[in-house]
Amino acid sequence: MTARHFRQMTTVICLFCAATSLASAQGPSRRYRPAPEYVQLGKPDQAQGKAVLEEFRKTGMYAGECYLEFELRVMPRRGDERIVPGRAWSGHNGRGPITRIVVAPGVVGVERRVLVQIGPQSAAWGWRSGAAAEPAPLSMAGLFERLADTDVTVFDLQMPFLYWNDFVFEGVSKVRGRPAHTFLMYPPAEVTAEQPDLTGIRVYLDTQYHKPVQAEHLGPDGKVVKSFSVVDLKKIGEQWIVKSIDFRDEATRNKSRFSVTGAAVDLDFPAGLFEPGMLKELIHPPPTDRIQKIAP
Repeated sequence: MTARHFRQMTTVICLFCAATSLASAQGPSRRYRPAPEYVQLGKPDQAQGKAVLEEFRKTGMYAGECYLEFELRVMPRRGDERIVPGRAWSGHNGRGPITRIVVAPGVVGVERRVLVQIGPQSAAWGWRSGAAAEPAPLSMAGLFERLADTDVTVFDLQMPFLYWNDFVFEGVSKVRGRPAHTFLMYPPAEVTAEQPDLTGIRVYLDTQYHKPVQAEHLGPDGKVVKSFSVVDLKKIGEQWIVKSIDFRDEATRNKSRFSVTGAAVDLDFPAGLFEPGMLKELIHPPPTDRIQKIAP
């Protein structure tokens, strides 16, 4: 091989390596990232948006400890409707809001119990009735499994996207006639690895109560693939609670409605109720006279 041929081959190899390195470097950036849809002229004040989000993160969904009885009404586009009952105990610990949820209580082999830690250090544990295994942490894949064959997942209930660090404040828009602070949240790497088609979640926080009233999961093309919408609220004592939420799959057009049928607020739960190991223990609801029934 002549010196000239050697130089030519070396050049080709270098060019190939450079092209390969460039392709590898550009690979992740080619993933679709939805652009913000600003709802006002000019870019909204991002510092103001961050302050609004931080205010919600301090208070969470509920101010104190409460107990809810609810129904998940499954409304498929085709087929019969069905109702799955459930219970929830909500409180706080050193890491933020935490909720113990029981779906289909008392139904052996179907009953699911999950403990959902909400906040910047989110986590979740699960246990199924009839299972010999101890309660165990849920994997990222487990967060996206449907509960009792509904359109609701632990991810939906946990709403970790409200604590994602990568977001854009899009301004104030209207949801069901009420003004709402609008944010476009971008998923972190661990979520993207499990759900590559989830490119963002648009969140709407009511401007008066600073509570989420709607969230939209965005797909590979930025279109809405799933949504949840707060239908109405209910005041129990001095506290407002969510009365009903609709979860909708835009691909199948199936819908599941979360409806609260009873609530008790200003409770004082025993120590250990929100420990993961307690998931295998049967916890009874508060006394009947503390639970306010809520009509549909």
